[in-house]
Amino acid sequence: MRFTVNLVIDAEADLFDIYLYVAQYDSPVKAARLLNNLEKTILRLETNPLRGKYPPELDRIGVFEFREIFFKPYRIIYQVIKTNVHVHCVIDGRRDLQDLLQRRLLR
Repeated sequence: MRFTVNLVIDAEADLFDIYLYVAQYDSPVKAARLLNNLEKTILRLETNPLRGKYPPELDRIGVFEFREIFFKPYRIIYQVIKTNVHVHCVIDGRRDLQDLLQRRLLR
């Protein structure tokens, strides 16, 4: 079965911010390569979205509707609804994410 992958506006903004940061503080070439790799990782959700694990920050509070996969150090947080995958966040895993995930996903 093939799933449809959708980026919510927050996830699109995350990708744009990651690109801008890497382009500014490293190089535009590395930023483009990173963006390409993140997009490839996200598109792999078309074939097997249930492979991701539950984010531990949400697991601890009993929220099991979201999953995550990684392109280190980035975490891609998504939700599977029927045959659709909704990517909600693409965030740097080195950050403290408890508050961010609760604010973004549990509003």
